[in-house]
Amino acid sequence: MRIGINLRRPEPHYRDTILGLLEAMHRHGLEPVMGSRANSWLKKQGGPNDLEQFANDDAARSLDMLFSLGGDGTFLRSVGMVAGSKVPVLGINLGRLGFLADVQSDKIEEALAHIANGRYELEQRTLLRLEGCDTEFGSDTLALNDVSVHKRDRSSMIAIHTFVDERFLNTYWADGLIIATPTGSTAYSLSCGGPILDPSCGSLVITPIAPHNLNVRPFVVPDECTIRLVVDARSEKYLMNLDARGATLLGQRDILVRKAAFTASVVHLPDHDPFTTLRNKLNWGLDARSTEPPQ
Repeated sequence: MRIGINLRRPEPHYRDTILGLLEAMHRHGLEPVMGSRANSWLKKQGGPNDLEQFANDDAARSLDMLFSLGGDGTFLRSVGMVAGSKVPVLGINLGRLGFLADVQSDKIEEALAHIANGRYELEQRTLLRLEGCDTEFGSDTLALNDVSVHKRDRSSMIAIHTFVDERFLNTYWADGLIIATPTGSTAYSLSCGGPILDPSCGSLVITPIAPHNLNVRPFVVPDECTIRLVVDARSEKYLMNLDARGATLLGQRDILVRKAAFTASVVHLPDHDPFTTLRNKLNWGLDARSTEPPQ
């Protein structure tokens, strides 16, 4: 099995972990293929000189699996690299929280044993596609977590006219608006008061950011809907974000957000449970009175 290794921001203290990962992969009969940037960095750190490498996203799409080494930002980028190819992604957390990158560095050996023996599951996660911003984003118009629009710098709030399947929903007078997938419901949308969705839900969340109208709340819609946004900004400039990627937009235009025609394939090891992740990573429901539930 040829497994790519994507490392977005190499840090000196990653060296020993990565070398240990490579050695363990060889022991388990897994063939590592390093991203070219990470491979160049590793050579400078005294790593091996004979590793196979992949140079771009097209090459990554020919792999059997992709390991994302880092935090959740690296995981989001890794998913984008192989989007549409059905290459599954496993997140190995070298960052802090690691909500999406859920394999901890001290569990790498165990994770590789599971993968080598085929003891893992693939979960399909919804992707969003943005339309109407081709000049700013080119072909890179997919998001796993969310699409969001924001006011720019210290400018006044913006008005976001929002339509769902061409039915007018609301005009949000706010600092911005988030459209989140179930995956993204535990990210930016949650911090703005949005609900948490089970990853298997076929829904999207529309969440305002610091709304001026206090009687508006997050709204859940079916993920088969097309959401159209038209933004009024006093400065005529505003920001559009796809996960961690952003661009400045100018003037009114129709911005369409809809579910992509394909999904992201995420690797989960045995005993993975999203509710357990919520409790362990977000302290979901933490209470001094909590006890083990009855079996």
